[in-house]
Amino acid sequence: MKVLICDKTESDAIEKMRAAGLKVDANFEITPEELNAVLPGYDGCVVRSRTKIRQPLIDLCPNLKVIVRGGVGLDNIDADYARSKGITVMNTPRASSISVAELAVGFMFMLARDLHKASASMKSEKWDKKSFEGDEIGGKTLGLVGMGNIGREVAGRAAALGMTVLVYDPYLKEAPGARLVTLDELLAKSDYISLHLPKTKESTGMIGKAQFEKMKTGVRLVNCARGGIVDEGALYEALTTGKVAGAALDVFADEPPLDWKLVKLENVICAPHIGAATREAQGRVGAEVAEKLIEFAAGK
Repeated sequence: MKVLICDKTESDAIEKMRAAGLKVDANFEITPEELNAVLPGYDGCVVRSRTKIRQPLIDLCPNLKVIVRGGVGLDNIDADYARSKGITVMNTPRASSISVAELAVGFMFMLARDLHKASASMKSEKWDKKSFEGDEIGGKTLGLVGMGNIGREVAGRAAALGMTVLVYDPYLKEAPGARLVTLDELLAKSDYISLHLPKTKESTGMIGKAQFEKMKTGVRLVNCARGGIVDEGALYEALTTGKVAGAALDVFADEPPLDWKLVKLENVICAPHIGAATREAQGRVGAEVAEKLIEFAAGK
């Protein structure tokens, strides 16, 4: 089987695939135009979040049998269409769960203690100790919107920190270590809200003006899931009025953002979609991609 790897993948994983008999080419900087030209010659491809596999490209590739996304979501792949053409579509949903969960919890600590502001103050050579009285996380209520692999990891860590964990997830019947509630109850009772759900037609824009109005004044919001789940215009308004005390964002509707005003707010912490960007997660993602492709090629 001939495979094209379009985005950065660990060299050990590539060598493992080659050792198993797969013919693997890697081009981590391939452009959409180049991909259109060369992908028709491959049986499989591997992408991360950079490369998009949309319907027009799929139509150019009658020999394509499998697409593997090294990561959690499939929003950069027209997965349903690909499957309708007989193409197997897979991802690696568990490989980066711990890394993303740790980032979400780290963001909560930063928001609680205004660490981003304290650090910036020190870098400007100020010793402004009295301006940085923060809050403890223990004893606060965390609302998790979505409790898949990452949400479960966050819930366990939050409970260990002494937080009460509420969960809204319409696909669950129970949430070990947490309490399942309606979205409205979660919004009304949470001191921190962290999003851990895929971007779908149903979830796009699900946290908007109406939802912010139902939240506690002074709530803090964390989004390490997908951009577009939160209405960024409504979030900007909530942050500037004080309804939301602070937000930590690893994902954005447009990446990079087309409008940077949200990022530049003082009460916003942000990162360029680095949730899975740890050495450990990258190693696990690469290993799982290799395993899935090797098994697919073997007909398992």
